[in-house]
Amino acid sequence: MNQSVNKTTASQPEAGKVDRDAVARRLARDVEEGWYVNLGVGMPTKVADMIDGDKEVVFHSENGILGMGPGPAPDAIDPWLVNAGKKAVTLLPGSSLFHHGDSFAMIRGGHIDLCVLGAFEVAQNGDLANWTTSSDELLPAVGGAMDLAVGAKRVWVLMQHTAREGEPKLVEKCKYPLTAPGAVDRVYTELGVFEIIDGRFSIIELANGVSFEQVQALTGAPLHGN
Repeated sequence: MNQSVNKTTASQPEAGKVDRDAVARRLARDVEEGWYVNLGVGMPTKVADMIDGDKEVVFHSENGILGMGPGPAPDAIDPWLVNAGKKAVTLLPGSSLFHHGDSFAMIRGGHIDLCVLGAFEVAQNGDLANWTTSSDELLPAVGGAMDLAVGAKRVWVLMQHTAREGEPKLVEKCKYPLTAPGAVDRVYTELGVFEIIDGRFSIIELANGVSFEQVQALTGAPLHGN
């Protein structure tokens, strides 16, 4: 990838509105041919629908699927065929189903080229917090994220740049419980693409119409150009 600070083709989102498809599409551009990819719940699941049809990417799910395709049409949903997030999926020719123990052996054995996760916070040193905010509103569950964060060859985070209240999600130090320390390589948000290099957020690209000053004001850690 070009390491200079460039502009993406994504348009600047309206205030309070994020085009999640556009952010997922931007990440999908960087997924390389032949990679085995695991997608976390939420925004990351959209990446499977955004991959160029001419690019062969094998999608993995920790409940025991290899070779997932795009989400099915509403009238073609198989309730018995779901990913780890309990979302309906399709299977591509050559796909396989297997025990979740074998699936985690793939993860822990370093056979997943890329894992795309959501996050509550990412620290400038790559620390990932994505399983609980320690609130009493929901029953927390780390799921397979802990294994994926340390087992995948690359970890990219796909998320909105700030929380609902406007609080920064790219921070100097995570205040929420960690999923894994130093795990994140890159972050994709509606404001740009940020790589973690030498313990700091380095700007790879900014979205069209977004200035450095604007994105820095919404970020809880110093940003640096490459």
